[in-house]
Amino acid sequence: MNQQQFIRSLSNEQRRSLTQKSDAAGYGYLATHGGAIVVLGVLISQQVPLWPLLMLPQGILIVFLFTLLHETAHRTPFATAIVNDRVGAVCGFLLALPPEWFRCFHFAHHRYTQDPEKDPELASAKPSTLGQYLLHISGLPIWLSHFKTLFHNARGLCEVAYVPQPKRARVRSEALRMLGLYLLVFVVCVIFHWHVLLYVWLIPVLLGQPFLRLYLLAEHGRCAFGANIYDNTRTTFSNKLVRRLAWNMPYHTEHHAFPSVPFFRLKTLHNIMQNDLQQTEPGYAAFNLIYLKSLFR
Repeated sequence: MNQQQFIRSLSNEQRRSLTQKSDAAGYGYLATHGGAIVVLGVLISQQVPLWPLLMLPQGILIVFLFTLLHETAHRTPFATAIVNDRVGAVCGFLLALPPEWFRCFHFAHHRYTQDPEKDPELASAKPSTLGQYLLHISGLPIWLSHFKTLFHNARGLCEVAYVPQPKRARVRSEALRMLGLYLLVFVVCVIFHWHVLLYVWLIPVLLGQPFLRLYLLAEHGRCAFGANIYDNTRTTFSNKLVRRLAWNMPYHTEHHAFPSVPFFRLKTLHNIMQNDLQQTEPGYAAFNLIYLKSLFR
């Protein structure tokens, strides 16, 4: 079975039910995720006992806003369109990842998943040596890539095929706006000596990025090239905490099979698809252990 056959196998009622969005579900997840970031940020800023140890969970929470940004690119976490865009803008700012550009990038990834010629995610090859793996999970290449993209777009040099011509002006203005905001934040921090941002945002995201890299590597790493989502995408089984942190994106084959399904309905979609899944792993530690072993063969 391929993606088109699977979609056709669903009844009209199943499709309607699976694609129904909800502001309440989105706000509920956002309240717990964003609330945890705020609480840890306050504790760090107040320098409670052992506060430096809180920077790691703070960083993990912030970098995993990428999974929310990803969902807002599909405009599925909230029923209200403008809320998707506003939340996506905040997530993109915190992660130095321009949302409008990312939406174009990500839609091309869905359209050409694991196509070596057309999937933009494959422009950066998956690590094939231990050194490449360690560099990859350090997060340094992705931060350099994010800022390179911002400066490139701000100069009006975004001419990649996956960004349509009519959207390039918006992509440029988005990059200029984000860079302007970063400059404003830097100036304000220098003037008012707001060093606290180093400890509640900048250092934490550097510490947390490796965990996001390990997580994302499982989505398509070591999967087959080709158009069949059952072969080119992996569902990774994990605990409720990880699924909550990642907005249910561990159900990744399910997401690629039917991208219009909101995060909170992916479990239901998984129940429908589970007997047909081909690429699965019992957890992220298990996947990365297998990945590491493959590098020594």
